[in-house]
Amino acid sequence: MTVKVGISIIIVNWNSVAYARDCIGSIYEHTSGIPFEIIVVDNASPADGVDALKEEFPDITVIKSGENVGFARANNLGARKAKGEFLLFLNPDTRLIQPALEVMVQALRARPDAGALGCRLLNADLSTQTSCIQTFPTILNQALDADALRNRWPNSALWGTAPLASAAAEPVPVEVISGACLLMRRDVFFKVGMFSEDYFMYAEDLDLCRKAVRAGYRNYYAGSARLIHYGGGSSAPEAATIMKWQSILRYCEKHRGKAYAVLFRLVMAVAALVRLSILGARAALKPPRRQAAGYSPAAKWKAILATLVSPRHAQQHW
Repeated sequence: MTVKVGISIIIVNWNSVAYARDCIGSIYEHTSGIPFEIIVVDNASPADGVDALKEEFPDITVIKSGENVGFARANNLGARKAKGEFLLFLNPDTRLIQPALEVMVQALRARPDAGALGCRLLNADLSTQTSCIQTFPTILNQALDADALRNRWPNSALWGTAPLASAAAEPVPVEVISGACLLMRRDVFFKVGMFSEDYFMYAEDLDLCRKAVRAGYRNYYAGSARLIHYGGGSSAPEAATIMKWQSILRYCEKHRGKAYAVLFRLVMAVAALVRLSILGARAALKPPRRQAAGYSPAAKWKAILATLVSPRHAQQHW
């Protein structure tokens, strides 16, 4: 007798086998109340290892793409092969620490009006990631998106992150769910047009959530479901920043028009110059000290400014 698949878990891999192994192991450890299948789509990873996943977890399905087709298209490949009533798009650099998937499926099943549903994403130290949820990007909320302002007014509608501080047990409506862990009914996913393949990487979750809203659905955040999201497991920081902002620009033009996209680019270029000026002034006023290795705020904003002023194709590497 064939067991009906309740949830199809789609994991896109690019050079993240170590993360994917831990992720898949945690799914088996913490998911027992609902029949599931796991589909791993490998985006032509140069590093070998995806076959080892199949050997270690023989029940999973592995799809090998002949080229790196990007995050959106790879997820769509997995979705077309999926058999589940629900589709969960899950980053390989995530790890379950509780039966989060069962909580999410139960919440989605109880809400016929639901489009996408997400959970609370945690850092490795178990602090909450503010990227779990957000508002659709606008000129205002992106120009004012600074840690100082977020910390001063954490519940502002500009950011849309007030539910992160809520202890409410029930899921709450939000605008955007992070693509690191995004659950949808299979029929709804295909009805709204799947992930848009206009994006190689980044902003595909913005686009999908917007399409769900336009189709009359509501997106939900289920804070009682939690999992760890390590983040940045396969992306070079500068390339990731460039691709992210290219995708945001593409999103603005697609959903708000060319004139808005041009104005968005100009305002954000000015905002980037202001950020760089502030960072430069702080560096000049403070005595030099040894900085921890990593991607500095100045390097980040220089990459953003370069993308806004003179967009260029980022290397398509995660």
